[in-house]
Amino acid sequence: MTPPAEISLPDEAATARLGVVLAGVLRDGEAICLSGPLGAGKSTLARALVRALTRPDEEVPSPTFTLVQFYETAAFPLAHFDLYRLTGPDEAFEIGLDEALDEGAALVEWPGRLEGRLPPDRLDIEISLEDGGDRRRARLTPHGAWKGRTLEF
Repeated sequence: MTPPAEISLPDEAATARLGVVLAGVLRDGEAICLSGPLGAGKSTLARALVRALTRPDEEVPSPTFTLVQFYETAAFPLAHFDLYRLTGPDEAFEIGLDEALDEGAALVEWPGRLEGRLPPDRLDIEISLEDGGDRRRARLTPHGAWKGRTLEF
């Protein structure tokens, strides 16, 4: 992956496929940070990633109201954070972002709420809408341990 890489996501299935691919390369201590407007597909990608690491029928509710959901995977614990409702970056650490990365991996929606206090080993994914339809574009920017990693999509 050369920073940044862009991937066309022509439909919801492609967005889910990206989540499955990312599940195969995510490692302990790392984060995937998802940003983009409401309805861009962040939850679709997150749901596919969680199910690829757990089981296909795993219930994956959006953590919009709970702020974080925890999952046990075969490789490491996974925490899925939705920071949309936070008022400041300290709140993310109060609900366990540091601990999640110490003990496993994290999937973070709305990482802009961290105001620059992002995990060093992360893959930033910005999803944008194209042409007002189902098409999306994902811009992937690796940081830390993600740099130089191959991503087969």
